[in-house]
Amino acid sequence: MPLQNRVQPTGEINAHPARGGFMGNRGILHDEDGLHPKRRWAHQNWVCCVLSFKGRRRQLMAPRRYTELFFLDEAVAFAVGHRPCAECRGAEYRRFRGCCDVPGPAAALDCQLHAERAVPRIFQQRRYADVEAHDLPDGSFILDHAGKSGVLSGDAFYPYAPEGYQTAQKRPQGRVTLLTPPSVVTAFRAGYRPQIALEGAQV
Repeated sequence: MPLQNRVQPTGEINAHPARGGFMGNRGILHDEDGLHPKRRWAHQNWVCCVLSFKGRRRQLMAPRRYTELFFLDEAVAFAVGHRPCAECRGAEYRRFRGCCDVPGPAAALDCQLHAERAVPRIFQQRRYADVEAHDLPDGSFILDHAGKSGVLSGDAFYPYAPEGYQTAQKRPQGRVTLLTPPSVVTAFRAGYRPQIALEGAQV
């Protein structure tokens, strides 16, 4: 039975058998019964990590160890407010910081991202309504006019599914709801190119 550790771009954490492309850390979110029904973070430095690093091995959801979360790709991790890990993804972290307009140490970036990604006290994703779709860079996650989440790439909108993106649709026109935090969108505009798992999607 799959563990409840797969993060959706809309903020939910579900159980799904498909393998993720990246791992994330927000602290200890589980106990002996599994993922806590309400707790969705234990600290503000939400990182996005590679699946394999220096041969380290972990027991998933081990007692008193941080909860391993998984994302389809980097675009999904960014959509929910994670940023590259400075240890296992040092080059990506430095490149992201170089494209980000948040000065200071990593803690300042994490504080800014946390304010942009989370609604205080109710553990919900902060979203941004009435954003012009044509103005958003590749890698941005939105809700289309039907309320379906997906990623923008070129002239296309790729609807999201946990097992991979669905057939491409034309990029929505007009105003949409943005899921990706504004500071991340700024980094995309400045040249950071997030990994998007479009290999199996049909154009």
